[in-house]
Amino acid sequence: MPSVPHARVISIGAMSAHPLRGERAGARTGHATTTLVTSGDTRILVDPGQPAPALVARLEERSGLTPERITHVFLTSFHPELRRGLEAFEHAEWLIAERERETVGVPIAQSLQRLAQSAEDARDAGEQLHDDQQTMLKVLQRDAAILQRCRPAPDSLAPGVDLFPLPGVTPGLTGLLLPRPVGDILITGDAIPTIEHLEQGKAPQHAADVAQARDSFAEAIEIADLLVLGRDNMVVNPTKRPF
Repeated sequence: MPSVPHARVISIGAMSAHPLRGERAGARTGHATTTLVTSGDTRILVDPGQPAPALVARLEERSGLTPERITHVFLTSFHPELRRGLEAFEHAEWLIAERERETVGVPIAQSLQRLAQSAEDARDAGEQLHDDQQTMLKVLQRDAAILQRCRPAPDSLAPGVDLFPLPGVTPGLTGLLLPRPVGDILITGDAIPTIEHLEQGKAPQHAADVAQARDSFAEAIEIADLLVLGRDNMVVNPTKRPF
């Protein structure tokens, strides 16, 4: 009999500003909910949003695992708040949905090309890039290196762990669906950030495509019994009957 996949929240995330509480930008440091998905010998860490030292400590506290025992890291999107602790898992295979990888990669490459041209023009004039340009160049170079390391995720990461596209907040945002006899689990990423969004039926308004985000929100609550929210805990889907 195939093993049943399991999901365990390692670190509960937070929004930098919670719009449904009337908060303004910069209320706190935003970070994603990090989830450990286990299927047989496969251990997938989803959205390592905390800085590496904090996340490594949470991983040991919650699961008894060290970073070397994580086989895969999956990013539901490429948002910086979802990948702060990524480098702690050098031994793992890094994965992201192909559409997210492509839609993020093009603007990064274009921005790098523009900055490279600006640097060349500055050198020709006997000058250097401005400090903010130099900072942006370093950020883009790091993002490009991370994205290059991230492999396009297959449709199934392990037995009973399947990709579940939830586009809207970003064009390629993709969750993970764990069909189980005792209730299907969906890791939503930022498609459903918090319990307030879920209870009020509100998709994120900062989405790249708000209409598409609403459709993904509706699809998420249609499919799953348990939801791991992007900046909150694992919760029972309030639209489902008890199981």
